[in-house]
Amino acid sequence: MARPRRRRVGKSMWLTHLILLLGGLVWIYPFLWMLGSSLKTNQDFFDEGLNIFPKQIEWGNYPSAWNEASFGQYFINTLVVSSLTVVFVLLFTSMAGYAVARTNFPGKNLLFGLIGLTLFLPHGYTILPIFDLIQRLGLLNNLTSIILVQTAGGLIFSTFLFIGYFSSMDREIEDAARVDGAGFNQRFWQIMFPLAGPMLATVALFTFIGAWNSFFIPLVFTLGVPELRTLAVGMYAFIGQNSTNWTYLTAGAVITLAPIMIVFIFLQRYFINGVAGAIKS
Repeated sequence: MARPRRRRVGKSMWLTHLILLLGGLVWIYPFLWMLGSSLKTNQDFFDEGLNIFPKQIEWGNYPSAWNEASFGQYFINTLVVSSLTVVFVLLFTSMAGYAVARTNFPGKNLLFGLIGLTLFLPHGYTILPIFDLIQRLGLLNNLTSIILVQTAGGLIFSTFLFIGYFSSMDREIEDAARVDGAGFNQRFWQIMFPLAGPMLATVALFTFIGAWNSFFIPLVFTLGVPELRTLAVGMYAFIGQNSTNWTYLTAGAVITLAPIMIVFIFLQRYFINGVAGAIKS
């Protein structure tokens, strides 16, 4: 009697895996098409349509895209903005998350809820006062303005992640350090911060991806200085008034996505552990 049931379970698993495989192929097809199109000639791009594989591989699209759109400068700008944004977000949100998770004060839940409401504010409603503030501070058309705005935009969500992670951590080690005379700041920097490696990697990955791919904020705050554009904004160099160089555009998109993929490959183990720890709490 057990054999038919095993067969049904086996067929069900195969069917599930097949559906997931087909869904995965549909999901990654746009990326594969972009990758294949970046190696096509202009003629093949239009002739082949949605075909992934190029008839003739054109490696020259990558150096041409890099040089024509000043991607070298845009790459440096993006790297500076993304790296500093990650550093600031990690510092501020880890400290805030630890303070909220490990201390009690009047109105804590109310403050927690009010801060959470800001997650639902659309960027379109906040960009005007932010732009006015940056202009009054004299930081317009400066990479510093992008870093400040990107950092502020990532504080709330990342703080919630750290609150959840620190709340789930065992207090025994922290209590032992308190008995040994360690203060609040010492317990954080010497014990809790190093133990939060998975969440640090998770927040760093989220923040890096968001800052690297950000388009609207770099566009607004560097509109008058093209030299300060990031890669996402610099992609518009391939879009002309009357025509668009699609092969260079797809090559530029691959160049833009490559660093994110590399970072994710190295941090994916910590990313999974960090998300699991936050959800478990």
